[in-house]
Amino acid sequence: MRASRLLSLLLLLQAHGRLTAAELARRLEVSVRTVYRDVESLHAAGIPLYGEAGHAGGYRLVDGWRTRLTGLTGEEADRLLFAGLPGPAAELGYESVVATLQLKLRAALPPPLADRAARLEQRFHLDTPGWYSDGDPSPYLAAAAEAVWREHRVRVRYRSWSGEVSRVLEPYGLVLKGGRWYVVAARPDRAEPATYRVNQILDLTPLDEPFDRPEFDLPAWWRAHVVAFRARLHRDEATIRLSPAGRARLREVASDAVVGAVDASAGPPDAAGWVRAVVPIESLTHAHGDLLRLGAEVEVLSPAALRDRLAETATALAALYHRPPA
Repeated sequence: MRASRLLSLLLLLQAHGRLTAAELARRLEVSVRTVYRDVESLHAAGIPLYGEAGHAGGYRLVDGWRTRLTGLTGEEADRLLFAGLPGPAAELGYESVVATLQLKLRAALPPPLADRAARLEQRFHLDTPGWYSDGDPSPYLAAAAEAVWREHRVRVRYRSWSGEVSRVLEPYGLVLKGGRWYVVAARPDRAEPATYRVNQILDLTPLDEPFDRPEFDLPAWWRAHVVAFRARLHRDEATIRLSPAGRARLREVASDAVVGAVDASAGPPDAAGWVRAVVPIESLTHAHGDLLRLGAEVEVLSPAALRDRLAETATALAALYHRPPA
């Protein structure tokens, strides 16, 4: 552990040029006193490292000195994909490995390229969860990732749309979509893989049962799965009227398919600026919830069942808010 920290300290100085003891302590997640002891150990080992006092001081390596201890370990090479994804790497339990990997990659770069990498890191940031969610935490994500890597079966208790089920799964891969993790897995009695949201796994038990993973192109399979999902999603349609405010807000609350349908089918606005359009809907229940978000800026003309359901909700809301507060 200490040897790894000493190497990390060297790589940090090699990548950044000069760092104070406080900055090194923060990056290494140790105390300043520990940094002082580590620096003394490096001095004793003959590393050309020196400190500068004053406001702009700190520790630095002698100009031109570079460590050659930048080779990747097997585990670091395995995690190379996550070098630019610190958030997902942390969720999977790879945070410390990826942090060391990033240091080694930067230390291996010549100074001009290292400077460009540092600038890129400060100018572009990937934040996968949505605005109204902190992501998709699950106590079983790391175990699912381990099973994917080892190609071992797992037994899960899972919350599906029909209730809790128990399954033995052969996990092929993990996908992060919109801040949510999904495991793509087959079942021993069913060859075609399916998706399982990791957050809905209620219990996971690793099994000492390896399986033969077939030739499986996870990115290609996922792209086809998304296309098929979207094709199944909107099976019906509704005719609506939208106010100018409703149409402007539509992009915030509706899918691209609905927004595109309005753009394609909307007729000329009436005297009040309202437009009439035909939009795809998944079901009456989903459409009811989605259109309620537009309030009085949308009117459903058909189907009658959807119009009636929205009218019932509007009547119930009016009755609720006309009643004096309890």
